[in-house]
Amino acid sequence: MPSLFTEDTYEQAVIELFENMGYDHLYAPDMERDYTSPLLDSVLRDSLVRINRGLPVDAIEEAITKLRTFDTGSLLQKNIIFMDYLQNGITVKFFVKGKEQSSIVRLVDFEKEQNNTFYAVNQFTFIENENNRRPDIILFINGLPLVLMELKSPAKDEVGAENAYNQIRNYMQDIPSMFYYNAICVISDLSTNKAGTITSGLDRFMEWKTKDGDYEETAYAQFDTFYEGMFQKARLLDLLKNFILFSGTGAGRFKVLAGYHQYFAVRKAIEKAKIATKTDGKGGVFWHTQGSGKSLSMVFYAHLLQKALNSPTVVVMTDRIDLDDQLYAQFSQCADFLRQTPVQAESKEHLKSLLEGRSANGIIFTTMFKFERGEKPLSERRNIVVMADEAHRGQYGFDEKIVISENEDGEKEARTVIGNARVIHDALPNATFIGFTGTPISAKDRNTREVFGDYIDVYDMTQAVEDGATRPVYYESRVVHLKLDENTLTLIDSTYDILEQQSDSATIEKSKKMLGQMESVLGADSTIESLCDDIVEHYEKYRANLLTGKAMIVAYSRKIAMKIYRQILKIRPAWGEKIGVVMTGGNSDPEDWKKIIGTKAHKEELARKFKDNNDPMKIAIVVDMWLTGFDVPSLATMYVYKPMHGYNLMQAIARVNRVFKDKEGGLIVDYVGIASALKAAMKEYTKRDQSRYGDMNIAKVAYPKFQEKLQVCKDLLYGFDFSGFIGGSPLTMAKLITGGVNFVLDAKVPKRKELFLKEAMLLKQSHSLCSSMTTEQERHEAAYMEAVRSTVTKITYGGTGGKNLSLKEINEQINALLKAAIQSEGVISLFDSSKTGGEKFSLFDPAVLDEISRMKEKNIAVEILKKLMAEQITLYKRTNVVQSQKFSEKIAKLMNAYYNGLITNEEVIKELLKTAEEIAALHKNGQKLGLSQEELAFYDALTKPEHIKDFYQNEDLIAMTKELTEMLRRNRTIDWQKKETARASMRKMVKRLLKKYKYPPEDYDFAINTVISQCELWTDHAEMPEIEKKATVYAMNQEQVLGMVAEEDGGYGNNNGRKIISIDKRR
Repeated sequence: MPSLFTEDTYEQAVIELFENMGYDHLYAPDMERDYTSPLLDSVLRDSLVRINRGLPVDAIEEAITKLRTFDTGSLLQKNIIFMDYLQNGITVKFFVKGKEQSSIVRLVDFEKEQNNTFYAVNQFTFIENENNRRPDIILFINGLPLVLMELKSPAKDEVGAENAYNQIRNYMQDIPSMFYYNAICVISDLSTNKAGTITSGLDRFMEWKTKDGDYEETAYAQFDTFYEGMFQKARLLDLLKNFILFSGTGAGRFKVLAGYHQYFAVRKAIEKAKIATKTDGKGGVFWHTQGSGKSLSMVFYAHLLQKALNSPTVVVMTDRIDLDDQLYAQFSQCADFLRQTPVQAESKEHLKSLLEGRSANGIIFTTMFKFERGEKPLSERRNIVVMADEAHRGQYGFDEKIVISENEDGEKEARTVIGNARVIHDALPNATFIGFTGTPISAKDRNTREVFGDYIDVYDMTQAVEDGATRPVYYESRVVHLKLDENTLTLIDSTYDILEQQSDSATIEKSKKMLGQMESVLGADSTIESLCDDIVEHYEKYRANLLTGKAMIVAYSRKIAMKIYRQILKIRPAWGEKIGVVMTGGNSDPEDWKKIIGTKAHKEELARKFKDNNDPMKIAIVVDMWLTGFDVPSLATMYVYKPMHGYNLMQAIARVNRVFKDKEGGLIVDYVGIASALKAAMKEYTKRDQSRYGDMNIAKVAYPKFQEKLQVCKDLLYGFDFSGFIGGSPLTMAKLITGGVNFVLDAKVPKRKELFLKEAMLLKQSHSLCSSMTTEQERHEAAYMEAVRSTVTKITYGGTGGKNLSLKEINEQINALLKAAIQSEGVISLFDSSKTGGEKFSLFDPAVLDEISRMKEKNIAVEILKKLMAEQITLYKRTNVVQSQKFSEKIAKLMNAYYNGLITNEEVIKELLKTAEEIAALHKNGQKLGLSQEELAFYDALTKPEHIKDFYQNEDLIAMTKELTEMLRRNRTIDWQKKETARASMRKMVKRLLKKYKYPPEDYDFAINTVISQCELWTDHAEMPEIEKKATVYAMNQEQVLGMVAEEDGGYGNNNGRKIISIDKRR
């Protein structure tokens, strides 16, 4: 039954939503315009005149010329220039009474919403480089195509938002000029609605889950929430002006659109700042869980402060030099967006000179320790905002303490120690303080609240994971592998408490003594050997082949870090390039340490290598560096050999929670018993975070889930014996995989396939986290389920983005899975291409059809044949109205009978093969008649009516066909696709030609409708083969061009109008 809710219906629903928000709707095919311009030229000119009243026409024309002509550069470089024009206006020069003047032409009136024109335009055809493309919906503001939307049918399981993403990537290659002016890209299929930018990978397209900033209950957001949340006119203008920026350096520049959590939190923080500067100076605490874009939120906040507080001075403060450097680098990359260059204070004197006497502006970076107690304040201005990164316990304090210590002569001396908060407040008494943190402020932490006030906004771990902003973190204890005794574990636990209370000399001395004990216990040679043996085994078995294989080892001390480094190289001498030590150096370090630790430049080079997913450096050994603010999204494993607690612990483990492609989560491998510290740290988190992540132990969370899903998959395969897979020969294993696929595809149990695919995917996800705990049998069974799941997916749906796979590729997939999961050697190919040199065969090759017919796995054979013919019919739907109708009906009828159990799989294969022969015969018919495939389509339309050949000589029909095809080809214009009036003219032209041949004969008037339908089909799709070819070429080069995630989207190429299917001959 045809779906009532198609892509077109969905498009109309979205347009209606925009009309309700006050946008005017334009149907592009009805518009008189230039198809080679991505702009609405007349609307643009009128809008610029209206917005920039008082400026002469010459100024407007120069601005339009600058908009149309960019200097040479990449698509991204041109988009950077345009976004500057959009957000800040275009500087132009013009003459008034012979004198040159300059001014700024604004493209959008960000103050007065009603002064702009908002159009939602659908089916906007644009032609560039002979590519004719038609995005679904474009939002034009003042004639500029700022938002491009690609929609997919909600009713089709096989297509979705991912296909829409791939289509946009292909548009960027085919019609790049459209994207010079793009601010936001949208992919949507009703259930999934996401926005991103021209540089966003699929994993960086994000949902918008609230209309008003309330996001407590947003696990599933409705599609109207997405559109109304982002695209209300005032909201969209705010996003365009204040929440899109470019980050990164050099070739790694990328475009960022704020997420909904960033947008609403920053807006709340700005309102709070306006009040705080006039009252108590408490700007609040901004708690957004680590990895959710906090640094960029700080940039958006600093940008908006400029207008909100009338050019304030912003002081960005941290408590660590490396954090100061990282944040300074982030802000520096966004200097164009901030409209000023940040400055980093190099010393206490430099900080003083930067603040003293300054009346406005400035973004100054400093560590908190550069503030010192002075006779007078550095500045008494009110519009100074201090942004403290990682505001947490221990950093701040107002209290003055008396500390008693002994001097060299053994005499006791007393001195006053003043809390950092007091020093900073004395230096900037009227400033407003806002704290940014990725971890919660402790309920016992009176000082932080006294400085900053209460939370402005909370974006917790649960929400971040649900939104795809971060990944969950799991925990695995391997303390037992080091054979540490109970006394050692007790020592570690008690050390936490000591470290928290380092306030007087007695406590400090006690702490040093205990830390010395810890160093000797954890640094013992035998313990280090056990540790390194286990890390190497765990890494090689379970983590090396996961994603990019990046892992971090956190060492207790610098000395122990060096021991671990040397011991691992002793076990694996070839790992010289694979492993590195990142830690600070000291003047008293042994000589042989210096080469390993290196200079600052060496550390920067190590950071570059570790962030490069393709670099051979895979394992970093750290002590304190890189545990906060250092992001490597592909990092999925952290080996912890250092007691940590509270804030430091949560910051450290967040290194593995970043989003990266299909990363399921991060794994913390614990060798020192941090479980109790994890639980204690979680007590400060939100209630739902505590319930969801209060216990991250894979033994209690991921492993039971894995076992449950494995049993479900086994239950779904009940009746098929795959026990021979474990310990079987490679050939046996391969045959059991295809047997399992055949079982899952059984048409008599239609629900089995979808259920199995869903459960096997959940099995795969849980296994990636707990593979070190599974038994050998469980690992083999999980590998089997994954091989079956992956193959079923590829056979029935094609790969990601609709990419179709040949049997050879399916076989390669199975072989890769077997080798990765079971280390099986020499797996025998199911479909061996060695004899054929990897040749490709078409559907019309009798040998291929015969091969499929002889497959033992009949359900697989049915699916493959159905898929091959579905592709051929899809091609016919674009080219041959008669044959597509005939074969669509035939295949649909046949498959319905099969799925309803009226015919067996042997019978359906026989009928499908017969149909394939008929399709092949059609090609031969064209060749016999001397007609191309294009001409044959018109011949089929002319000769469709029964007995029509009784009225004409075949030579006349062929002559009519050729003349008709040539006439259409000669007179075709783009307007035929878009304008009903032009289409009517085309129909008249066709009818005149047919009349010349006295077609149709009397009583056959209905025949002309078929011919006209074929002409219209040809008009709409004549360029399709070229489109598919270009799409495939683009997808191949996508990663080189922009380094984004893009799947090849074209499947099989075309060859003279025929689909070519890649299948390898069987042994």
